[in-house]
Amino acid sequence: MSGSVFDSALYSRLFPTGEVGRLFTDTAEIRAMLLVEGALAKAQGGLGVIPDTAASQIHRAAMEAAIDPAALAGATGTNGVPVPALVGAFREAIAAPEARVFVHWGATSQDIADTGLMLRLRQALALIEDDLTGCVKALGQLAQDHARTPMAARTYGQHATPTAFGTVVAGWGTPLLDLLDELPGLRANLWVSLSGASGTSAALGDQAPQIRAALAEALALTDPGRSWHTDRAPVLKIAGWLARLSLALGKMGEDLILHAQSDLAEVRLGGAGGSSTMPQKQNPVGPSVLVALARQSAALHGALQSAGMQRFQRDGAAWFTEWMSLPQLVLGTAAATRTAATLAQAITPDAQAMARAFDGPGQMMMAEALSFALADTMPRPEAQAAVKALCREATSTGRPLSQIVAEAHPDLPGDLFDPRAHMGQAPAEAVQFAARAATIPAQGD
Repeated sequence: MSGSVFDSALYSRLFPTGEVGRLFTDTAEIRAMLLVEGALAKAQGGLGVIPDTAASQIHRAAMEAAIDPAALAGATGTNGVPVPALVGAFREAIAAPEARVFVHWGATSQDIADTGLMLRLRQALALIEDDLTGCVKALGQLAQDHARTPMAARTYGQHATPTAFGTVVAGWGTPLLDLLDELPGLRANLWVSLSGASGTSAALGDQAPQIRAALAEALALTDPGRSWHTDRAPVLKIAGWLARLSLALGKMGEDLILHAQSDLAEVRLGGAGGSSTMPQKQNPVGPSVLVALARQSAALHGALQSAGMQRFQRDGAAWFTEWMSLPQLVLGTAAATRTAATLAQAITPDAQAMARAFDGPGQMMMAEALSFALADTMPRPEAQAAVKALCREATSTGRPLSQIVAEAHPDLPGDLFDPRAHMGQAPAEAVQFAARAATIPAQGD
């Protein structure tokens, strides 16, 4: 097995990252850091910090330079960061010798690496948002179509009371809608970094704030107005959002695995996976992917949180931990969202299988409604005790609860054991979610 399933020739279709995968390659990282170097030179040239001619030459070269990541590997292994070797190679790529000296003026490696990371995270969030939108809109339609399809609600894995399949779908989709709503605010954490060797911007002098602001404007990132080398809050906020998204999709996966299992078969999943030896099998591959990625994201998020506590003005070990964990979290969330978007289109509920849950012993799911019906003519504690006795009789004799109740209380309503009469606010919640999902602009709008 390769070191990562996301870039594996064998497993990448099982964990598809789409275009997000391209953002977390050596080439993409170098390209992002070169864009930062070019934008920095342009900002400094505009403020007269470096010669305008040199700034233009550096900016143009940053757009055109092609630097081989492998050529930087040796120095990166020695320096612990690729930027020194990148700056050296970039200088060599600039045709005008007089401009080379102004490359990376007043910046430090972490400024370039962190700002380049923010550029890639911005693209990743946009791509994940597209897949998430597709997933939510498909779930919204599913919830609308099955807002009044009764099924058994389950607590502690046991039959509870009737609900609607559309409401179950809304339970998956509403947290995803909330996460979409958070995105505009989350993007405010895409910060530019320009603070110099130890966070003091000493080499940039009094113009440091103006240069940082100009760099932020050039790259369409947020100017935090300060140094944040060891304050990983912006990274952790983005990572936290990704982890919560992955966990929300994992919940959907867990439920689908259970609803699709052979002895329930309440949901079909379209092109489910086959077994190498059991022809009858239709394995819930997509939901299993969601659960596995949610588990991975929880572990990676924990590692990132531990790396958020950094020593002094720069902490190499914490920084390395971030490098090892954050890309995997982004890729895992991208794969989960893409898988969920495809899966949401393929979910087909079996209303007849869901209805069968209310037969025989399943009639006891109306026990709560029965106790309230009896409470119209007796104190509620007595009504609850009476219902418990009726349920015990049904269990011990094997007779339907509805038959026993009809004999003992012939005046009760005739629809008492119709689950559609006891779904409460479930249909309304499904419709409410569907309406909210419908307001999200479609991909490409």
